Amino acid sequence: MVWWPGRGLRPGGRRRKLSQRILLALLLILAVMSAVGFALFAFAQRARLDALYEQRAVSIARIAAGNPQIRSAMAIGAPPTRHGVVQNVAHRIAADSGASYVVVIDLHRVRHSHPLPALIGQRISDPIVVRDGKSHTRINVGATGRSANGIAPLYAPGNGHRLVGEVSAGIPEAQASGELARELPAFGIYAGIALAVGGGAAFLLAARLKRSTFGLELEEIAGLLQDREATLHGIREGVVGLDPRGRITVVNDEARRLLGLTGDAEGRPLDELGLDRAAVELLAPGRVVSDEVLTVGERLLVVNCWPTGRDGGPPGSVATLRDSTELRLLSQKAEAARRRLQLLYDASGSMGTSLDVKRTAGALARVGIPHFADFAVVDLVEGVLHGEEPPPDGSVPMRRVAVHGIRDEHPFIQLDEVFELDLATPQAWAFGHRQAVLERDLAAAQSWRAQDPARSEAILESGVRSRIMAPLRARGVLLGVAYFWRMREREPFDEDDLSLAEELVARAAVSVDNARRYTHEHMMAVALQRSLLPRGMPDQNAVDLAHRYLPAQSVGGDWFDVIPLPGGRVALAVGDVVGHGLHAAATMGRLRTAVRNFSALDIPPDELLWHLDELVARIDEEDATDDGVPGVTGASCVYVIYDPTTRACTMARAAHPPPAVVIPDGTVEFPDVPAGPPLGLAALPFETTRLRLPEGSQIVLYTDGLIKTRDRDVDESLARLSAVLGDASRTPDQTCTAVLDALLPARPSDDVALLVARTRALADDRIAAWEVPSDAAAVADVRARVNRQLSEWALDELAFTTELILSELVTNAIRHATGPIRVRLLYDRSLICEVSDTSSTSPHLRYAATTDEGGRGLFLVAQLATRWGTRYLSTGKIIWAEQAIPAPVADTAAPQEGDCCDSPRAGAGTTPGIACRCVSSRSRPVLPGWTTAQRPA
Repeated sequence: MVWWPGRGLRPGGRRRKLSQRILLALLLILAVMSAVGFALFAFAQRARLDALYEQRAVSIARIAAGNPQIRSAMAIGAPPTRHGVVQNVAHRIAADSGASYVVVIDLHRVRHSHPLPALIGQRISDPIVVRDGKSHTRINVGATGRSANGIAPLYAPGNGHRLVGEVSAGIPEAQASGELARELPAFGIYAGIALAVGGGAAFLLAARLKRSTFGLELEEIAGLLQDREATLHGIREGVVGLDPRGRITVVNDEARRLLGLTGDAEGRPLDELGLDRAAVELLAPGRVVSDEVLTVGERLLVVNCWPTGRDGGPPGSVATLRDSTELRLLSQKAEAARRRLQLLYDASGSMGTSLDVKRTAGALARVGIPHFADFAVVDLVEGVLHGEEPPPDGSVPMRRVAVHGIRDEHPFIQLDEVFELDLATPQAWAFGHRQAVLERDLAAAQSWRAQDPARSEAILESGVRSRIMAPLRARGVLLGVAYFWRMREREPFDEDDLSLAEELVARAAVSVDNARRYTHEHMMAVALQRSLLPRGMPDQNAVDLAHRYLPAQSVGGDWFDVIPLPGGRVALAVGDVVGHGLHAAATMGRLRTAVRNFSALDIPPDELLWHLDELVARIDEEDATDDGVPGVTGASCVYVIYDPTTRACTMARAAHPPPAVVIPDGTVEFPDVPAGPPLGLAALPFETTRLRLPEGSQIVLYTDGLIKTRDRDVDESLARLSAVLGDASRTPDQTCTAVLDALLPARPSDDVALLVARTRALADDRIAAWEVPSDAAAVADVRARVNRQLSEWALDELAFTTELILSELVTNAIRHATGPIRVRLLYDRSLICEVSDTSSTSPHLRYAATTDEGGRGLFLVAQLATRWGTRYLSTGKIIWAEQAIPAPVADTAAPQEGDCCDSPRAGAGTTPGIACRCVSSRSRPVLPGWTTAQRPA
């Protein structure tokens, strides 16, 4: 046997004997059948001829019996006369009809005619057979040989029908044989033609059979058929074969059982067998199906279908059916396990995406609905929401933070309600013992109702059937309790559900604890950051201020500060430390403190940034020596000094966004302030830009969190900022609101610090300045001019101390410095005295010995002034001193000796050995453009 892949069996060698034998057998059968047919034809034809000649014989006998001469002779003639007449007539009739004889016999069985005259008058041995009045036929063997004999009754003349004898006529058998011999050749020709046609058909049939059986022997075909039957009906899978029209060609017993088919299914169309539409569509010819699941009744079948005509086979299709009903439970368990794993996977993905405690608890409540439970509730310890760690034992207040279910209406405690667990309830036991509790039938349980009996009844009336309570525990800390509820329409929770709930809650607890820790750290960072940021704006008259600070989700290092400087000036600073968290907040505090300390030196902005740059570099070096402590990864700062006496604005920046300046006419400019490197690089020096601003201009400082967003670039943000700042009529506070509304994204990713300052100018009549000759006699003139100026400003009560301060400062300048010497008085929130010279040496405060003739002047200045100090210029220095302006008093009674002036510190306004000058009843003047309500607190 030869097997060709994809094409089945193919003929080869000795397998051709089968077709040859079948051909020979068919030819032999045809030959035998032809011979048998020929013989049957001959016998049948001979029988037909015998019957035909018998009928002819009867006809001849009847003709002879009806001859009048014979009838008359037999009725009345004497025997001798009768013999002659009857013999002649009978001989003539026999000759004319071709009969071999015509014999007339009377009732006495005597012959009256015969072809052999010697037998005339003799008696026959056979009886008369026509006594019944009927004609008879028979084969007769007599003296004339074998012949077909016909016998007819002979009646006498007249109407009496008197039987007088019988007439027997015979036709020789040789005549029938001769006629048969004449017919047989034609039939032989016909038989030969039929044999030839049958032989050709047999040959064609053998060839067809040869192709159909692939040249197999009968034994092999029988073996294949036996194997087919054994395989088809012995396997545990159903097999259904269909032709292209959808009729069943093959179906085994297993397929009948699985599909519920009857015994007459073969040959019938598939759609007439009473199967479901789904089964008919799935098994239809032409479909290619791989492991498709089909439900037939209570059985679950796995179906595979493929066409059979792809590799030269007969057209149609075949389908296999495998009964997997007994695997349904296993598959259901596997599906349930898959759903649980998917639920845990979804829970891990949804609950770990937020560091907000409430959002994480809400994700836990939503993740199991509706596949695991119908309702889910999460209660957390109240302190967890604030980042606190709950106490290890004792009753703690709980807050409901999440409720989620298949519908919005529910009978449970509402969101944000605070309550305490009743110690007699299962939920309190579950929380205290840190174990999950399953209650399959809540209607039968009683202890859980102690928490709130009325609400418990409402829960049962709503259709709740069972629940699971699982404590949220992470790292040994109890955070809350999660509840899962099922309605009556579903199966109650079981032990597998309890395990799933414990795993689900355990994962959620870790996320909740991470959120709690983050909240704790975030609140600490926010507290630290807010403690390091300014809590209020300082008192100053140089600018009107408004600020905004918007921290992002993670606390960052953005900061701002407003620092009053000597001479009525003010310093504005905004900075940013890269990063988030406690480290960024702490670094921000260090930098802000450093800026405030450096500003106390009253140095230019570029020099201050240079000192700040050195400080950041030292911080990086110090942090680098501590393992695990990150350094300052990046810091920026912009520092602006505004002088209301000259309206000069000096600014410098270190890798910070440029400040914006809004002129009163609405023009918005971004001054060309060199950016400079980030703080800590110490790569290049910083540069200063100096502007002169009209009164009422706005200086806008901000951090990059305002202009750097994901949805737009910096240039677009600056253009939008410029458009918003174009309205110069806004107050600083309104400007802050408008800027944030226009530029702040919905979810800022970085902190935003915004500082808006509208400039003021100190009026000329509040400034008095003049030069002093380098002559000691000029000190008296200084005192006189001071008294006159203070009298104009209604500050006579400060004249005495001011004379002393300026006398000492001018005297020191004349004695120790070089000219020119200038004196300037500023009437602002305080009275400021300034003495400038071209020397760079700075006076120092010291205690003079009792024998020293000098050295007490600066000590006297320090005692009389609120503050004093030195400010260096490019052309020298300025020694300044500030005095607090006394507040107005309502009592106008005459002052008494010893009453001291109102001063912000002990000893201010008093001098040893000199009586205090009392406060005047004259009201404190208000600066132009200010009202009492507008005065900064």
